[in-house]
Amino acid sequence: MPRAAINGAQIYYESHGQGPAIVFAHGRGGNHMSWWRQVPEFSKEFRCITFDHRGWGASTEPAGGPGRKAFAEDIKQLLDHLKVQQAFLVAQSMGGLGCLGFALANPQRTLGLVLGDTTGGIGDPSVVGLLKDVHPPTEPTRRSLSAGFVQQHPNLAFLYRQIGQLNPEMPINAVSDAFRDPAGPQARDLARMKAPTLLIVGQEDLIFPVHVMQAAQRLIANSRLEIVPGAAHSTHFEQPQVFNRLVKEFFAQVMQGKAVAAAGN
Repeated sequence: MPRAAINGAQIYYESHGQGPAIVFAHGRGGNHMSWWRQVPEFSKEFRCITFDHRGWGASTEPAGGPGRKAFAEDIKQLLDHLKVQQAFLVAQSMGGLGCLGFALANPQRTLGLVLGDTTGGIGDPSVVGLLKDVHPPTEPTRRSLSAGFVQQHPNLAFLYRQIGQLNPEMPINAVSDAFRDPAGPQARDLARMKAPTLLIVGQEDLIFPVHVMQAAQRLIANSRLEIVPGAAHSTHFEQPQVFNRLVKEFFAQVMQGKAVAAAGN
């Protein structure tokens, strides 16, 4: 099993395909396996790097370690380990903490950023204030998947739960509090964002409802938001064809823009 000894932890990772690199960062209820509907598709044209956050899946962290506060640096050191200079970042929920942090700290290494069903831990009052009235269910399936999806696809809902059970047990607040932390990125930080950014949210998301994601998008320079019907908090899992199309189109626009800019120099 490939692991990198980085930043005081053992990080499990996988790399599939060749081409421009994509880092896929999973949410609290997932791990590297969560991207099973993305990696086979994107690896036809890209190098897909999946990993388990420290303390999740097959990754480890020493007792008393920094936890989520180290996510952004973990991504940086993983890319260093793999000798990847630049990458697209695709995050779902908790994964946004590290990806947004990395993009802000390493703009020259970020080709583009996708925030799927996540604010990325924005701490600005205009976003954090809206989350005070958001109280999603605690049961994992009802919390993350739309009721229609669970009813129509019980086999996939079962798979979703099974993937999550590969992780150690931890309290929900260990992650959810990070998205209500006023010390997170502020409007002034996000106004300076260099990386093109696509935000995607399921229309039925109970954790980051549409109005919260709209508030986040308004703060991020060079960004746009897509709302996906028939999905809740796991758009990549519930509506993978739509999610993949939106991300592919976004990547194509970014790469075309870079090609035009290079030709003009």
